[in-house]
Amino acid sequence: MKNQTLIQYFHWYYQEDVKLWIRVAEEVPTFVELGITGLWLPPAYKATSGDISVGYDSYDLFDLGEFDQKDCVATKYGTKEEYLSAINALKASGIATIADVVLNHKAGGDELEKIKVRKVNDLNRKEFISPVIEIEAWTKFTFPGRKGKYSSFIWDYHCFSGLDFAANLQEGGIFSIQNEFGEGWEDVPSKEHGNYDYLMFNDIESRNPAVRQELKEWGEWYYNTCGMDGFRMDAVKHISHKFLNEWIDHMKSTFKREFFIVGENWVVDNVEELKSYIELTEGRMKLFDSVLHQNLYVASQQREAYDLSNIFEGTLTLINPYLSITFVDNHDSQPLQALESFVAPWFRPLAYALILLREQGMPCLFYPDLYGSAYKDKDHNGNEVEIELSAVFELPKLCTVRKDLSYGVQRDYLDHQNCIGWTRAGEDENPGSGIAVLMSNSGAGIKNMEMGVKHANKTFTDALGNITEEVVVNEEGWAAFLCAQKSVSVWVLKTD
Repeated sequence: MKNQTLIQYFHWYYQEDVKLWIRVAEEVPTFVELGITGLWLPPAYKATSGDISVGYDSYDLFDLGEFDQKDCVATKYGTKEEYLSAINALKASGIATIADVVLNHKAGGDELEKIKVRKVNDLNRKEFISPVIEIEAWTKFTFPGRKGKYSSFIWDYHCFSGLDFAANLQEGGIFSIQNEFGEGWEDVPSKEHGNYDYLMFNDIESRNPAVRQELKEWGEWYYNTCGMDGFRMDAVKHISHKFLNEWIDHMKSTFKREFFIVGENWVVDNVEELKSYIELTEGRMKLFDSVLHQNLYVASQQREAYDLSNIFEGTLTLINPYLSITFVDNHDSQPLQALESFVAPWFRPLAYALILLREQGMPCLFYPDLYGSAYKDKDHNGNEVEIELSAVFELPKLCTVRKDLSYGVQRDYLDHQNCIGWTRAGEDENPGSGIAVLMSNSGAGIKNMEMGVKHANKTFTDALGNITEEVVVNEEGWAAFLCAQKSVSVWVLKTD
């Protein structure tokens, strides 16, 4: 079976001269060469900050860069026509499109409404800290630029459970909306802050049947319009799992097909929360293994003090590899972002070897690691900072090794604090397949590892070029593989 490899084809500061949708179409040959089988694309619909928005301050889900709204027609990434062309170019090469779906909140309302609210404690959302008060809030969405095309649904305060700004008072905070669907928040998976239903902007009220129906009809329209292969579900721990189960089931039953579904449930130190979410959603979604990301980050910071033999401990990849999407970094963890936890450059080749060349988990690359990136923004102290992210030089080679050679039985040698490795025995369906991987976060390493007797007397070389010596497998199928200090070597069959 062909190895699956995803890429997050954007980052928070994408600002290239070429619009992203155009670049997607142009880069299809690169994706094929690297063995990339799916692209996670950013939110494609109009956001409240218009053509500078990354897309998560979603405004109109039906505007894919088609209407003059929020001072622009095209989104940051391009027009609707360019988006559809990008998806069609991917489809023509057998590459899946994973569309980002933001169902937690809406932003940038068109009209003020007088509504009744109670303010809550930011650190304990179950605690009200004000009586019921009347405020004016931007909770009415009429989408005047679209003029009812595709949907005539008007969002008002009945469609939201909370918001963060009282316009008449010019006061921020978290306000629980008083409506007919019950005082307080929906039942959501995350119990942080007492109840983590409210995340930002206007929080969507999925207890409202009209909202659920509108979002189902939007899902139908989105798929009928674009033909994507799956969805990345944003901020799932802040959304009713019952509603997401209902939405996913509706999409599958309506179109009589399976969609690739992955949820973002950011947890860094408790894999039980991910396990619990899988149980709540009955395996409908894969999840990003944010715990493994955190392990990779900590390993890169602690250097030789980190015990590499425990790199997979406490991760989703260890307990449920089938539902695990592995990644080194993403747009939330990149420098200057709220969840900044960027894996140090020296460790990135090792980290990518760990997610690309093993059989557990499905890896997701990050755009800057393939192309590099430079940008400016304010740091957490308000100072402007210039950031330059270099592409990971070894990444294309690691991808092609995964595509062509990383198959067969896996034998693990995760048995040393500073030097770990594994082998893949290869399989007949993939000629020349079979690899050995060895890495060290300290000094140079050497480890006897079994390749299998089918590789007896065969010569292996380091595909990354970090070791120039050759290694010959003995008659019993074993060899002593090498790696340089603070480095990784990927041993493949020598070809003349």
